[in-house]
Amino acid sequence: MKLRNLTYLLALGACVALNAAGPEDNVAEETVWMIGDQPIWRSEVESSWLEMRQEKFPIIGDPYCFVPEQIALERIYLHQADLDSIYANPSQIGGQVDSRINDWITSAGSREQLEQYMHKTLPEIRKSLNEAMTNQYRVGQVQQNLVSKLKMTPSQVRRYFDRLPSDSIPYVPTQVEVEIITLNPVIPRQEIDDIKERLRGYAERVNNGTSEFSTLAIMYSEDGSSTAGGEIGFRTRMNLVPEYAAVAFTLTDPKKASQVVETEYGYHIIQLIEKRGDRVNTRHILLRPKVDPEDLEKARVRLDSIRADILDEKFTFEDAAGVLSQDKDTRNNRGLMTNQRTGTSMFEMSHLPSEIARAVADLKPGQVSKAFVMNTPGSTAQVVCIAKLKSRTEAHRANISDDYQLIREMAMNAERERILKQWVDKKIAATYIRIEPGWADCPDWRHEWIRK
Repeated sequence: MKLRNLTYLLALGACVALNAAGPEDNVAEETVWMIGDQPIWRSEVESSWLEMRQEKFPIIGDPYCFVPEQIALERIYLHQADLDSIYANPSQIGGQVDSRINDWITSAGSREQLEQYMHKTLPEIRKSLNEAMTNQYRVGQVQQNLVSKLKMTPSQVRRYFDRLPSDSIPYVPTQVEVEIITLNPVIPRQEIDDIKERLRGYAERVNNGTSEFSTLAIMYSEDGSSTAGGEIGFRTRMNLVPEYAAVAFTLTDPKKASQVVETEYGYHIIQLIEKRGDRVNTRHILLRPKVDPEDLEKARVRLDSIRADILDEKFTFEDAAGVLSQDKDTRNNRGLMTNQRTGTSMFEMSHLPSEIARAVADLKPGQVSKAFVMNTPGSTAQVVCIAKLKSRTEAHRANISDDYQLIREMAMNAERERILKQWVDKKIAATYIRIEPGWADCPDWRHEWIRK
């Protein structure tokens, strides 16, 4: 079983739980597989296939072979979870469900549009998604337990690499390490005061009952949640910036708006929708101060001056980053950027912010770019930046010397696949399985479901 199929298996849980219909829901219902005493209904296969197509999950081979096999695999893992007494923490799953639904509502545009798209009420969506994510967690825990003792020595990694066919050795794209220094342009006090006054005016209109908070959010908020009336969905304290959370969790009256709150994203007023345990659902209106082009130019000139001092060796780029940079994510790392995808400092060029990628594209290691303007991730706020190319590794075929960690992970994945496939095959041999005629001719199956 390919490793990617484990991802499909987990993703499939959501498809099955969100779309499965019992025999009472479909007059043409039929059983297509039996796993132990559990049927796999044709409706499960059909709806899961449609959902996977909607979500653009790759389907290997015939969907009437691939999809029921994935459902059967989930059933086998869940049976083991029952035997091992593996259960999910309802509070933890609830938080993940809320977060996923928040994303769906934002994508759909509103709660009503999501319900229309899913052909279910929000409570029904929440119940189905809770079941799906609970199953995903339990399957994942079983798999983790099965491979928990897996270790890989350097000699085993080398043997794995030596046995790889030449056309299976991955091509590693160009990767770079980048350090940055950013400066935020000075925002005039009057601009901040004007924004606060506008927000106080909105809050007053809500508090005296002359305007609906959600309507004002649609009209004026500069956050992406404006299309949903400012609603951001249920969040824990950990999912909110501290300043926002400190106010959101103290609100008690859903008909009132908060005082003005300042965060790294700008200035907000907040309205409580509902509290549920350690999570709170709120609306907000966000306004961001506008930067005057003159102030942006002043910040650019200052950074170019700092760059000149670095080139004159008055101080190093790293020292300047630790003292002068206003980028909170890199300042304490002496300007070095960290790739959140990999947890390392190496980036493919396409994974860098576009402005930084352009700035370092033609630099040699050790060179520093001129100052440039960039948008801060997740907002429209502009900052001025200089970037240093720390290192560049040119595109190449992977080799054991330069790409040991990549090859080690490939070897670990291959061994995980072997262990899990061996375990599943043993479970299949010990489980009653019946596959109806017309559903059994599947050359692309990863396992021998039919005993010979």
